[in-house]
Amino acid sequence: MRALSDRLGACLALVLVLVSLWQLQGMRQGIAIEHLRVGQTPVTRYAVLESDGPVIVIAHGFAGSTQMMQAYALTLARADYRVYAFDFLGHGRNPVPMSGDVTVIDGTTRLLVDQTLEVVAAVADPGASVGMLGHSMATDVLIRAAQDRRADIGPLVLLSAFSGAVTDREPADMNLIAGQWEGRLRAFGLEAVRMIDPAAAEGDLVRSGDVVRKAEFAPLTEHVSILHSRAAQQSTLAWFNRAFGRDGETDIPASGWWLLGLLAGIVALARPLARVLPRSVGVTEQLSARQIWAVAIGPALAAPLLATWLNPNLLPVLVADYLALHLFIQGVLGLAVLWGMGVRPGAISAAGVLALLVWGLGAFGLALDRYGANFIPIPERLWVIAALCIGTLPFMLADALATRGGQAPIWQRWLLRICFFASLALAVTLDFEGLFFLILIAPVMVLFYVVFGLMGRWVALRCGPATSGVGLGLILAWALGVSFPFLSAAG
Repeated sequence: MRALSDRLGACLALVLVLVSLWQLQGMRQGIAIEHLRVGQTPVTRYAVLESDGPVIVIAHGFAGSTQMMQAYALTLARADYRVYAFDFLGHGRNPVPMSGDVTVIDGTTRLLVDQTLEVVAAVADPGASVGMLGHSMATDVLIRAAQDRRADIGPLVLLSAFSGAVTDREPADMNLIAGQWEGRLRAFGLEAVRMIDPAAAEGDLVRSGDVVRKAEFAPLTEHVSILHSRAAQQSTLAWFNRAFGRDGETDIPASGWWLLGLLAGIVALARPLARVLPRSVGVTEQLSARQIWAVAIGPALAAPLLATWLNPNLLPVLVADYLALHLFIQGVLGLAVLWGMGVRPGAISAAGVLALLVWGLGAFGLALDRYGANFIPIPERLWVIAALCIGTLPFMLADALATRGGQAPIWQRWLLRICFFASLALAVTLDFEGLFFLILIAPVMVLFYVVFGLMGRWVALRCGPATSGVGLGLILAWALGVSFPFLSAAG
């Protein structure tokens, strides 16, 4: 009966993958997708064949990429706009690092504004204005670009917007859409509209001379899910149609749900695939409550105290050098504590590690890169990933041994996770200015534990915790190496 249930589950997962792929590919039907470069900036063009519609330039948020904005790009392209999305300096597949001082407007922000204007100049039609769409960090950049007289920019649609550059006159044509659960950003949008009409409410279209603005929210969304919000895409299309005097309409598919379906199906298929691996070693003995507390607390406290003192600032990826050192110290100390308790790694199955890498980085990673977010590193990032392995391998090996490859009681697994996040929080407290961006590691690690941790658990059942720990350590280095912005030494 169990074998039949497993086969049925595998079949359902496979069907989910195939249907999701069909839907996601269908969204691209009839759209010519072309990869270009403006200088060294990677630009992706989306348009129906022989389109002569207005030009829209799309910019992503911090630690984002062109792929994260493609739901909007495809929707606008189907409505006969010519869409150009690009990767900011240090992001996605852009090989040029971010530089400048991120704390001042004339530093990094100015460089990003100049980069945006360079892209606009390359793709704009002579004498025609360019519409722009941006998310999060990009909203401030686009607002400042629109105020620059070197380009005719407008209208603007800004998702999850914030900026100190908005005035009662500039930008003149602007729609600010925040997620329903982004209270502070909704308030910012409303404030920008009330510069024109103090009595305006969310959803009101306000005008004063040539200034036209609107602030609204996308239902049931936050900072990330707004990138697949059908309501926000519909509002975006309507805003550009109004500004350009067009009536282009198109169906807006549920891209976010189909992307989740594809990725969930790939994760689910890892379970039956793991069962065909050659069985090598069994799981280790379960740690007692006293032992698990020792493994969780001691290394988590020591790591930030030592790492903030030793922080070498060597790697050109935001906070990556600190994170590698932090993970190395916490992992090595965890392994030392486990060794003192008599816990040994045991044999490592090369087949198990390879299977985890092929499925995690290959199947899951390629799907994510094509439809969701950048996951394929450019050559310049490969050595950073290799350096991160110095920290991620001992950290994930210690985690796998302590949790018996994910087979330990759930409270023990939760304790280790909570102590790790608390350890990072302590590091930020000790060096807030230098390590503030460690806060961004939290969502990456949560997704890592949910997605890859589940795959690793199934591999550990077959090949032992050490195999899972090594495979997950390599995947974690990869995920961190492609997630954070590339920085120059001067940045």
